This record gives sequence, structure tokens and C-alpha cells, in this order.
Amino acid sequence: MENPLMPRKAVIREITEETHDTKTFTFDFIDSGPRGLEFVAGQFAMISILGYGEAAISIASDPDDRSGLDLTVREVGAVTGALFRLREGDEVGIRGPYGNGWPLTQAEGKRLLLISGGCGCGTLRPVILSHKNNPRRFRYVEVLHGARTPGDVIYRKDYEETWRDIPDTRVLLSVDKVPAGETWSHSVGVVTTLFDEMETEPEGSIVLMCGPEIMMKFSVLGLLKRGFSPDQIFCSMERRMRCGVGLCGHCQLGSKYVCRDGPVFSYAELEKLPDHIVRGG
Repeated sequence: MENPLMPRKAVIREITEETHDTKTFTFDFIDSGPRGLEFVAGQFAMISILGYGEAAISIASDPDDRSGLDLTVREVGAVTGALFRLREGDEVGIRGPYGNGWPLTQAEGKRLLLISGGCGCGTLRPVILSHKNNPRRFRYVEVLHGARTPGDVIYRKDYEETWRDIPDTRVLLSVDKVPAGETWSHSVGVVTTLFDEMETEPEGSIVLMCGPEIMMKFSVLGLLKRGFSPDQIFCSMERRMRCGVGLCGHCQLGSKYVCRDGPVFSYAELEKLPDHIVRGG
């Protein structure tokens, strides 16, 4: 019987610097299997660095391309710090994929509203890439992304150029502030300031959201006020995970385990939990 906790060896093929603290790592598995992973958009993988431990990272690859595995990583702790010191050609351990992923089958033929903040865009990148490959799968896709400053916008070239050219796609960007010396031609303010510009109406729509919980809190409140129902809104709860398979309880969210039951939950599920994201909502 295959051990679900046993990582596969992978080599770093390419490192792309996204921002001052975020990089996209492209890996190739070096065992007898395919170089990439078969996964559902919204799932995550566990990456291990010998001597430092493991970290859960959302898969940022194109789900239709198994020639490699992309993980977009922000340097925030010991494991990611160790990863950032590695170079192309170095080896790591990767296991997964884990989790349930985004409800894209349910969203087929509907309008998709994608809302992300900070590095939460990593788990939504596979959705955009899948839409690019299959532009008739969804009726319309609107993307709202927020970051702290222009220099913190991950995938900036894709947002500003490549993804804007996908048929039936609209991209809106916002930053909290624009420091002196930086250029920015989009909105300024938290991501919810984009709600006044968005075209997606509640009827026939599905919302996919990932970012800091405070961002998701106010985004959910804003969507509910605009007529979206709790069962139309899906959030990726990327709380800190340790085992990835529901054994350690480290990611418990009320009665749920984020790694096993999520990381994607509808707000209809979340609002029933004792520590749901819209506290006091």
C-alpha cells in the first residue's frame, strides 16, 4: 500500500522572481512517473526541505499541462526560507496533491468572479490558465486582485497583458498604496474598492476567493450586500497545515480539517462554523 506521507523527489527546473519576497518554482519529478502532477485547480502540495520540515503550498500550475509543477511561494518561515536559498538543479521532496479544489464543474457555463489578495492568487492561477485553454468552458470570467503596493503584485505581467487578452475575460487590479517612485495605472485602495467597477451580477455566477482572512471577511460582506448568496461564494482557507491528510489536527477549523475537508469551502459551510471568517457579520 502506498504511503500518503511519502514525498517524491523533484528537481528545481526554473525559478521565476515574482516580487521581492515571492518566487514561482517549477519542478520536475525525477522518479519513474510523469514530471508533473495530475491535480484539480485549488488543491495543494506539501514541499519538504531536508533538515527544515514541510510547508503546504497551493499548486499554481496549468492543470492541463503535466510537464512540470509550479508552486508560487512567499518567503515567510524556516521552510520557505530554506527553499529560497536553493538553486535550479537542487532537489526537494513533494507529496500530494491534497484537498478538494475549486468547484469548476459546477461553474461550467456560468460567470466566474475570481477575487484574490496577496499570494492568494497562486491557487486561482490554475483556474485562469484552464480558462485560457478552454475559453468556452465558462460564460465570462472577471478577475479582481489586490496587493499592498505595485511591487507586490504577483504575476503582474500576466494580469496586465496576457490574461487581459483571453476572450470573455476582464481583469481589475488595486493596491493599498503607491510608494514614491513606483508607477501604477490601476485602482488604489483595498480589493473591495473594485466592487463598484465589477460587472459580474449574482444571477448565474460563482465566486472563488483566496487571500488574507480579513480581506475575505470584507469581500464576503460586500458580496452578500450585492445579492450574492452564501452557496455562490467559495473561499480557500489556507490555514497553516502540517500533515496534509487530516491526521495532526493542526489545521482544524471548527469541526472541519482544512487539509482534508477543504481547503475550499462554500460560505454556506463556513458560516455554520464557530470561528467562521465573517466574525460579527
